[in-house]
Amino acid sequence: MIAPVLDKLDRAIVHALHVDGRAPFSRIASVLKVSDQTVARRYHRLRSAGLLKVIGQVQARRLGWAEWFVRIQVVPDAAVPIAEALARRADTSWVSLTSGGTQIVCVVRVRSFRERDALLLGQLPRTPRVVGVTAHCLLRVFAGGPTGWHGRADSLTCEQIATLAPQHAPGAQQERVVLDEGDEHLLGVLARDGRAGYPELARATGWSPATAQRRLGHLRDCGVLFFDVDIDPLLLGFEMVAILWLTVEPSALRRTAQAVAAHPEVAFAAATTGPTNLLMFVACRDADALYGYLEGGIGSLPGVRHIESAPVIRDSKRAGTARAGT
Repeated sequence: MIAPVLDKLDRAIVHALHVDGRAPFSRIASVLKVSDQTVARRYHRLRSAGLLKVIGQVQARRLGWAEWFVRIQVVPDAAVPIAEALARRADTSWVSLTSGGTQIVCVVRVRSFRERDALLLGQLPRTPRVVGVTAHCLLRVFAGGPTGWHGRADSLTCEQIATLAPQHAPGAQQERVVLDEGDEHLLGVLARDGRAGYPELARATGWSPATAQRRLGHLRDCGVLFFDVDIDPLLLGFEMVAILWLTVEPSALRRTAQAVAAHPEVAFAAATTGPTNLLMFVACRDADALYGYLEGGIGSLPGVRHIESAPVIRDSKRAGTARAGT
């Protein structure tokens, strides 16, 4: 039985994977001064229990795609099946039910206006027992995505982080990247298991293992591909996860977003369209800690005019991984 909160070594392994999701176990073990077998055993124990997973994700903007944050109002008895149906879609992430159980929230990645309109104007509004849909385009991500969630990464020293940092350093290219069929298959495997080996990637793409390794490195260098760690916040001692919608004075939006991005409570922060303009996912120890963060962490920031908050009561999908049962 896995403990409800990770021990010191488990947290260090999570932090190492936060730095480089594909770091070899041997390198992690060397940095942590334990055996390769210990690191592998700890990782596989957590992964097999569905508590931790490394996943490969793409930066939508580098591909010319767009991401939308969608709020879906439903009748109570339809919330779970609709959320689970959304979680099974390849174009969704962070599918959750918020307090009251009548609102589903999710992030949707669309490749074209046609895909956007088909989902937001066609499929969702016509879904039985859906009573309302609002969608807001993510304009700029300040926390989350390639930077990950700093709150889960607090165990390693600066020297250890430098040793683990990946050799792949995203370049400054601004032109859009076009994926070919092999890339699509590669990314599909990595979305399920970011630590999939090169022989498995070769089988999925029809390439040689060397070609698969080279192409994966190229996509990382281009800033298209990054690796995230999907972990249950409860394992890190965070019992309260909430979504915040902030209305911030436009002139203060960048400063406010950059400030909250540095907060350890903030797993995700992005500027959006809509009546609120800053979206945040936060993780706190408990309800008292959330209150303290709203009062001190957010309330003291200049330019914040309004805050709406909603605790998450169920996750159907975190990052790119559907929860068990979906």
